[in-house]
Amino acid sequence: MKLISWNVNGLRAICDKEALAWIELEKPDFVGFQEIKAYEDKFPKKIYELHFKHIFSNSAKRAGYSGVMSLCDFDCQTSKCKFFDDDEGRVLEHRFDDIVLFNIYFPNGQKDEERLNFKMKFYADFLEYLKKLLKEDKKIIICGDVNTAHKEIDLTHPKANAKTSGFLPMERAWIDDLLSLGFIDTFRHINGDIKEHYSWWSYRMRAREKNVGWRIDYFFISKNLEKKLKNAFIRTDIFGSDHAPVGIELDI
Repeated sequence: MKLISWNVNGLRAICDKEALAWIELEKPDFVGFQEIKAYEDKFPKKIYELHFKHIFSNSAKRAGYSGVMSLCDFDCQTSKCKFFDDDEGRVLEHRFDDIVLFNIYFPNGQKDEERLNFKMKFYADFLEYLKKLLKEDKKIIICGDVNTAHKEIDLTHPKANAKTSGFLPMERAWIDDLLSLGFIDTFRHINGDIKEHYSWWSYRMRAREKNVGWRIDYFFISKNLEKKLKNAFIRTDIFGSDHAPVGIELDI
């Protein structure tokens, strides 16, 4: 099973750029989009031409903001966020067999202290929800834009960003807490401490061309899926957004 996650930074924009053809060619089993910025009645026709069995979405109440979409080629029970007041359209939860798969657009805390507090509460509430699922012995997959780089290896300028939201000690500590529960950062698990592999670049100063970036998009899996993990990757060859798609292959 191949699963892809991609912050598209606007669903209509990504379709206008003809940036989805690779999905039709590669035919993954699951694609999770974040930051779709669209209501269902405004979804481009090209999304339906990708020929997935199911299309699920959770759009923000605010127009042109946030939102997530999942394209699935398998049957599943799908719900919106169960652990947070999700007016911003940040979570889709999919259940099939004993697996729980999350597609999440985690909050960005850079605007001000209020948004940083909002982000940290979201983090905390999600962690508590995961603990409940682990007690039920669920197999868990988390994908999405986490909006935090974990280690210094995960961004080009760690020292310059030490006091910037997205690389604050408390944000990074949340990823530590997640891993301490037994979750696995799939990219590092497969690729080790490989350097200069990022998933987001600013649109400014030709950052992507210079590979001045951050790795803030992830697939995390619970420990009970570790032996099923076959590959984890970042598709830096795919353009159309300021993020690159990330993905995994699981033998399930």
